[in-house]
Amino acid sequence: MAVSATTKNLKGSAQKYRRVVNVIRGQRVEEALGLLSVLPSPMAATVAKVVRSAAANAESNEMMDPRALRIVSAYADEGPRIRRFHAQARGRVHRILKRRTHITIVVDEEA
Repeated sequence: MAVSATTKNLKGSAQKYRRVVNVIRGQRVEEALGLLSVLPSPMAATVAKVVRSAAANAESNEMMDPRALRIVSAYADEGPRIRRFHAQARGRVHRILKRRTHITIVVDEEA
């Protein structure tokens, strides 16, 4: 039975998080955490937290072996955008979009 962990409303665009999430999809949890620790992206630390949370959920709620866990699916979706306005010349305004992201990691035991 697959177990998931979700984190919502993370600061940053989904496109930047998808670069990190695509690297770990299909990996074993231990390997994924090793990869995330050496990635230069600042988003990698946040994704690692979600992976650890999914592994902990599987271990405590479903009594799965943490060494046999594999990331079945991982995705980063767009969250709500916060809109701000920035004053420009001649009384004009430009819109600033502060993007948010939802990350979901699903783990399951290897067969």
